[in-house]
Amino acid sequence: VYRAKTSSRNGESRDVAIKIQRPDILAKIALDMYIIRNVSPILKGALNLSTDLVGLTDTWAKGFVDECDYKSEAENAIAFQKSIVNTPLKDVVFAPAVLQDLTTTKILTSEWVVGERLDRSKQEDVTVLCSIAMNTYLTMMLETGLLHCDPHPGNLLRTPEGKLCILDWGMVTTLPNNIQIRLIEHMAHLTSADYDEIPGDLYDLGFIPKGNAEVVTDTDVVETLAEIYGAWTGGGGAASVNVNKVIAQLQDLTATRGNIFQIPPYFAYIAKSFSVLEGIGLSNDAEYSIVNECLPYVSKRLLTDPQDRMGGALGTFIFGPDKNDEETRIIDYERVEQLITGFGGYSTSASGALAPSSLGDDASSSTPKSTEQLSTLADQMFDLLIIENDAKITPLQTIFLEQLAKIISSSSRSLWSTMREASGKLPTGRSVLGTLVDPLGLWRTSPVVQVSNLDTKTIETTRNLIDLLQKTQSSSSASGSGLDVQNLTQDEIVEISRILVNKIWSRRDGVMNTGGLLLENLLKLTANKLERGEREIMFLPPTDTDANSKERTEAGGASNGGTIDGKDQSSSPSSPRLENARQLLGSLQKEAQAQQQI
Repeated sequence: VYRAKTSSRNGESRDVAIKIQRPDILAKIALDMYIIRNVSPILKGALNLSTDLVGLTDTWAKGFVDECDYKSEAENAIAFQKSIVNTPLKDVVFAPAVLQDLTTTKILTSEWVVGERLDRSKQEDVTVLCSIAMNTYLTMMLETGLLHCDPHPGNLLRTPEGKLCILDWGMVTTLPNNIQIRLIEHMAHLTSADYDEIPGDLYDLGFIPKGNAEVVTDTDVVETLAEIYGAWTGGGGAASVNVNKVIAQLQDLTATRGNIFQIPPYFAYIAKSFSVLEGIGLSNDAEYSIVNECLPYVSKRLLTDPQDRMGGALGTFIFGPDKNDEETRIIDYERVEQLITGFGGYSTSASGALAPSSLGDDASSSTPKSTEQLSTLADQMFDLLIIENDAKITPLQTIFLEQLAKIISSSSRSLWSTMREASGKLPTGRSVLGTLVDPLGLWRTSPVVQVSNLDTKTIETTRNLIDLLQKTQSSSSASGSGLDVQNLTQDEIVEISRILVNKIWSRRDGVMNTGGLLLENLLKLTANKLERGEREIMFLPPTDTDANSKERTEAGGASNGGTIDGKDQSSSPSSPRLENARQLLGSLQKEAQAQQQI
């Protein structure tokens, strides 16, 4: 690569980088790959590998050949720049602008970018730029579809403005949508430590051959992979993993089940890209964890992606093992905290907001006004949760409506129970409020009003979520990055109220539609409780009426042959619920007589 200047008739010039292809390089690549391809089957047999080495070689060979076409490389750089414009990364990462009229298949001309290698930079924002690099590569691989496969340290530059520049777009790859979604699900399982799901992920992604499907549920395989992934997630890269122990564990699995792992051909470039990124991260932070670094992007995709399959990944992340039981599942507070933290991390790191260079000399001068912060936050929340008419409901919105309905339903039953207890007790044992609202006691044991274990769990989760929001608000206010509600001026409160009213009014159709869908969920919950719920059995003490009735029955037993009202009771065996109903009816009759005497 050479540095040069362009010239023009008006005397203007610009610095450019000129990349010139070496003579006969394509023939040399073809020879090397031919030799490797013929040796691959021999190595596979000798080492007893399951991996398709020939397929891997062909994948690499295609990339090397494509890399020799500089017009294609120019198109890749242009495509990346166009795609990144539609993401939060648009202001912090870029590819050098290509001069297409000065580019051929063997000569590439682009703008000269001033910068230093990211791995050698001593600037304070290197950590943020590493996060930006990770979010950029995840966006390329799982969203825009074009992944840069040569991120060696010399191709990642930090510019004087604190931006990230990615060079050399000759080697790229693309992934089909089904693999993209499965990788997101896999990363969701990794970041939430759902290691039981890992074998199934590896099977679907091609890391376990089709003939070994049974190992997905094998306890030894799950435990081994959980231990390996757990150590890796902890940070520190390969240095944090006991390599000898891992090798011994894998050898034990191989001895009992054969060679059950392989590297699918499509993964070759992905492994190359992210291993380099991990190396750069570790050079800056010895405790760097590439798995945890994926959390911000994964959180963002789980919360904003409208695809149906993303709903499964989101459910896995926030519900855990109970994700498939829609009637009883309740969000896991700790997982939601992780998700919210990750989403906030993506919003911050993707925009470069943490970089000192982006703050200038006076950080406070660039802090947005409270009203502007709230306006932005309100727009984000409305976009995520408000369901417009005729719009497709996203997985997040579906779960939001389901869980909000459960919270409202459980809180209502809990409030009713608290109010009944606070109203006092009558001599009959019933609450004053319950007697006034339901004199006959028809609903006192109904599942619609009785607080269940699920209600208790739901209320506890709700309290934890409120605490989480308060902690998030407090930490944001303390750091100066959030909205400090407690210190708002009167004018700001008035302005914020006006903003919220205007936003709600402008989206009133969506608000009404969302409210209608929430009501549907509440009615569905109530109907399900009535359909499947068993009334609580209340054992009441015997009443005087019951005792007198028993004496009369015993006294008249000889005259009617053990029957009541002349009907044989032997044909209608008594049940606990029937006896309880009789006792309850007797109690109600006594209560009614007492009220009449009053």
